[in-house]
Amino acid sequence: MNNKVGCLIRTIRHLHVCGSKLGPSFRTAMRTYTLGISRHKSAIQSVNLRRFLLNVPPHRLESSLRLLSHGVPVYSKGDATVKEQNVAKSLLDEHMQSSSSALDPLEEDRSVVEENLIAKSERSQSQQFFDDLQKCTSPCDVLDLVSKSAISEKHCSNCFTTMWALTKKLSEDQKRYEKQLMVEHPAFMQLCQRLMQESRSMWCDDLVYSLHAVVKLGISQNTRLVQTLLRVSQERLNECDDRCLSVVSTTLATMEKSRNVDALQAGLQLLVEQRIPKISNIFMLQSMMKCIGKDAPLSLKRKFESRVLKELDHLTPLNAQHMFSALAAMNHCSMLILDACSNKIIESIHGTPFWQLIHVLRSCSILRYRNVVLYSAIANYVTSAIYMWDTKQIVLFLSAFEGLRFRPVELMDILAEKVTSHPESLNLKDILSILRVYSLLNHVPKCQNQEFLESLNSALNKYLTRISNVDLLKAVYSFCVLKYLPQPALSQLLQGDNLNELLKSDGLNKEQNEMMLHCVNMCLELDSPPSFTKPATVFIKKPSSPLVSDLPEVQEALLKLLGDEHMVQQNIQLPHGYNIDFEIKMDADRKKVLPVTEVDDPADVPNVQRVAVLCAPPSAFCFGTRHPRGKLAMKMRHLKALGYHVILVHYQEFKKLKKEEAIECLKGEIYSANAFPFSDVNLQDNI
Repeated sequence: MNNKVGCLIRTIRHLHVCGSKLGPSFRTAMRTYTLGISRHKSAIQSVNLRRFLLNVPPHRLESSLRLLSHGVPVYSKGDATVKEQNVAKSLLDEHMQSSSSALDPLEEDRSVVEENLIAKSERSQSQQFFDDLQKCTSPCDVLDLVSKSAISEKHCSNCFTTMWALTKKLSEDQKRYEKQLMVEHPAFMQLCQRLMQESRSMWCDDLVYSLHAVVKLGISQNTRLVQTLLRVSQERLNECDDRCLSVVSTTLATMEKSRNVDALQAGLQLLVEQRIPKISNIFMLQSMMKCIGKDAPLSLKRKFESRVLKELDHLTPLNAQHMFSALAAMNHCSMLILDACSNKIIESIHGTPFWQLIHVLRSCSILRYRNVVLYSAIANYVTSAIYMWDTKQIVLFLSAFEGLRFRPVELMDILAEKVTSHPESLNLKDILSILRVYSLLNHVPKCQNQEFLESLNSALNKYLTRISNVDLLKAVYSFCVLKYLPQPALSQLLQGDNLNELLKSDGLNKEQNEMMLHCVNMCLELDSPPSFTKPATVFIKKPSSPLVSDLPEVQEALLKLLGDEHMVQQNIQLPHGYNIDFEIKMDADRKKVLPVTEVDDPADVPNVQRVAVLCAPPSAFCFGTRHPRGKLAMKMRHLKALGYHVILVHYQEFKKLKKEEAIECLKGEIYSANAFPFSDVNLQDNI
């Protein structure tokens, strides 16, 4: 008899795992029956189970028994023996046979009343638990609640997701402190054990959200808990809906490679690929695209692209906005889809939420999608609705535009006015972001140039006592690119201890620091007015080796124009570290080209004009214009200070010219005194 009872318990547990297939009423029946086993078994509880089994469709019951006969392990480590399986099946048959006789009406009414009372009591207790869970303010509060409550599998999942929600908005130091307290709490291990035990029987959404929360809480990927959740997620992947698949994909994106992670990722991609033809809803399609991620095979990405192309006629503006994010998640650029989405966004851009516009711009950066019409439409809308945005939102817009090399002039002028009027409203992050954007895009407002830079300098001075050396260097470098020397910040930066710390960095950080310090040094030498007090300590970097540039189209046009290779020099490295693509020496009126051998040192010869021809790639210009970006503008300014007349060539456009057109273009630049006179060039205007 004991063997029969034990086998029946295992059978009930197996049926509990199959609950998702048998229907939502299964849990109530199983809870009622298992309560009867743990206490005194009542006739009413037996009736409840018999009534439930009697109502189970034959095909579902057969599939459940078939699952048992295959010996699928759930809680026990070994496979069930054939004898146990037969006994379990016979017990179920007995229940079904006994329930075939008519039930006593009075007994049935009493069972319904008792069942309703039990269900109502359980709902009340569960609701009370969730109410208490919402009042928790820290992970330890959640664990305290767990230690004094009888939790179910649903409670277990919600406990982990609540702990993650309570910690994700904290600072890094607070996160470490709260996580340490969480791990040391006596109820934490109990909760982890319960999650492992319940993982195979909980609903699929609870399972994947639990995995996501556990990973986000920083629990080691090598622990038994995480590996168990990964394995169970593999087994139950077919049960996941689109939202669950999206959660799984998001979780895997943050995890290190391992056997279980790779297996789950491979299963996810196979499942998504199978579901593509059946997807008719565009939002579901976008959700699937986000699931597969950027590491998906190219063939799978193209299947999604083909499926989306069939739905373009049904695209709405909201669909178009989300499509940018979906394609960015796959890192797959489809020009046809992006162009169609851009048109939809432009048509109905008014009223588009702030974050949706930011996501569109960031997706364009990820996909390297260039559309000046889309950028201009967004910039014009943001400018026209400037009253809707605060300073931080405008800074985020400009940062997104800078990532695309796009310069929204009017919007940048408006922000400059706000900064000039209220510099005290800026925090350190805002100051660094504004300096970075304006220096990289080489933009200073036309009317209040000096006032704008002085306002930023005064705002920065308030943070000098607590700013890091790296941030200080970035701020000073940005000021120097804009031809402004912030005296207090420079003095602090060039102190010996601060310089030593910056130069002790390793790898790429050290190279970047050296580059910025070198530019600061050049600006101190070439941009500082006589009244400026230079700091005592100045970092000097040795000039880099000459850069060999291969510019055959420009070289050929110059040789045909000048008639002799001795009239031009190529790849000239200056002592200050700047490289010139081509150098030509001319008379003071720029009417005659002088041979290189005739003038060895132009600095010692009066009335000699040196001409520097710079060939710049598209990345050196703001997108859609010939406005030079920060480093190129600074180089042109410094070459002018060194006595050069600078001719700037947009190399990509130059290559498109015919040979005769290219020669005429250079002829007008070199010989005409009115063409690009550098002394009259405003580097903040388009050239």
